Amino acid sequence: MFASQFLFPAVQRVVAAVSHVVRKFLMLAGLVFVLGLAGSYQGHGGLVDGFRAMFPAGVNASERELPVAADTQPVALDQVRLVPTMQQALQYVARRYRVSHEVLLPIFVTAQDSARELGLDPLLIVAVIGVESGFNPFSQSVVGAQGLMQVMPRFHADKLPDDAGELPFFDPVTNVQVGARILRESIARNGGLIPGLQQFGGASNDPEQRYAGKVMAERQRLEAAIRQHARQSA
Repeated sequence: MFASQFLFPAVQRVVAAVSHVVRKFLMLAGLVFVLGLAGSYQGHGGLVDGFRAMFPAGVNASERELPVAADTQPVALDQVRLVPTMQQALQYVARRYRVSHEVLLPIFVTAQDSARELGLDPLLIVAVIGVESGFNPFSQSVVGAQGLMQVMPRFHADKLPDDAGELPFFDPVTNVQVGARILRESIARNGGLIPGLQQFGGASNDPEQRYAGKVMAERQRLEAAIRQHARQSA
C-alpha cells in the first residue's frame, strides 16, 4: 500500500507528460496542414497569396473600410455605415436568399459607396446582384461571367484596382465595385436605364426587354419591403 501511494502519482505524471506531447504534435500537424494547403493552392506565389486566394473576400478588409468588431461577436447593423433603407433592404435580402447578415454587410456597404461615387441608385445595384447571382459570390456562368454581378474577366480586367489579388472577380467587394462601373457605363452609353440594363445583361437585341424587367421587378420588391418595414415601425 505504501508503494502504491508513490507509484500512482508517478503514473499520473507520465500520463500527463505523454498527453502534453500528443497535444503539441497534433497542433503542429494541423499548422503544417494549413500552411501546406495555402502553399499548394497558390503554387509558388507564396503563403500570403495562398491565403488571399483561399479567402479573397476577407483580405484587406480594413483597407476597404469595412466594419471591424472589437470582439468576436457578430457585427450589428447599427455599427455599419448603411443608411436606414439599405439596412432594411439587407434584412429583406437575408430572409429571401437565406444569406447571413455578416456575409451581406460588405456587399451592401460597397453597393452603397459605389452608388454614391458613380451617381447610381444603390437599390438598383442590389437588384442586379439578386438577378445575376442570387447573392452567390462564387457564381460562374457557362460563358465565364463571374461573381455577384457576373462580370466578364476577359472584357473588364482593366477595371480592376491595383491591389486586386488572385481570383479578383470572386471577391464580393471587388466584383461590386467593378460591376457598378460597368453598369454606369452601360446606362450612359445606351442613353437610359432600360437599354443600359439590357446591354449589361447581354440582351440588347431583346425587344421585350425581359432582363431589364427582371431587374426592375427585383428593385420594386426591395422598395416594397422597405415600405412595409416603415409601416410596421410607425
